[in-house]
Amino acid sequence: VYNQLVDFMRRVYREYGYDEVITPQILDSDLWQTSGHYDHYKENMYFSNIDEREYAVKPMNCPCHMLMFAHYKYSYRDLPLRYADFGRLHRYEKAGAVAGLTRVRTFCQDDAHIFCTRDQVPSELASLLDFSVSVLRAFGFDEFQAKLSTRPAEKSVGEDALWDLATEGLREALEAAGIPFAVEEGAGAFYGPKI
Repeated sequence: VYNQLVDFMRRVYREYGYDEVITPQILDSDLWQTSGHYDHYKENMYFSNIDEREYAVKPMNCPCHMLMFAHYKYSYRDLPLRYADFGRLHRYEKAGAVAGLTRVRTFCQDDAHIFCTRDQVPSELASLLDFSVSVLRAFGFDEFQAKLSTRPAEKSVGEDALWDLATEGLREALEAAGIPFAVEEGAGAFYGPKI
């Protein structure tokens, strides 16, 4: 069954123009400090000391994908770039919070990232939602409601104007796709809103 799942996801990646990448499981804490995850997410991370340096077990792929993107010089003509990383992630959840499919301490997640111009955001969001819904339906999740999570008041970084642009872009994409959604005020990630 696992191999069938992997084959299915790889077909979907190709169909939607994603490059499959694999990133390390353990990374130097300096990377998590640079990305902001250390300050905003460390209570949900596992750490270890190796050769007198602090390392963290990967809870998400964001910093790895940012490093990959930053490694090369791209023209706007090269965009969009889509990285898909169907890998194992580890997050500390308190014992009382662990439940079901969504609150677990280790899981395999397609933690993809899209690098695009601002002009490409609407079409990329439409494609991403189509991708997500097609995968959900393939696994029998025909009825669902999305949640649009907005900027957290306490833990967030970035300019208000960019947050507003991103939040409105997500809202418009959900509405254009006809996906019912509820708004979860303040439940976004520290770096951006999310669906």
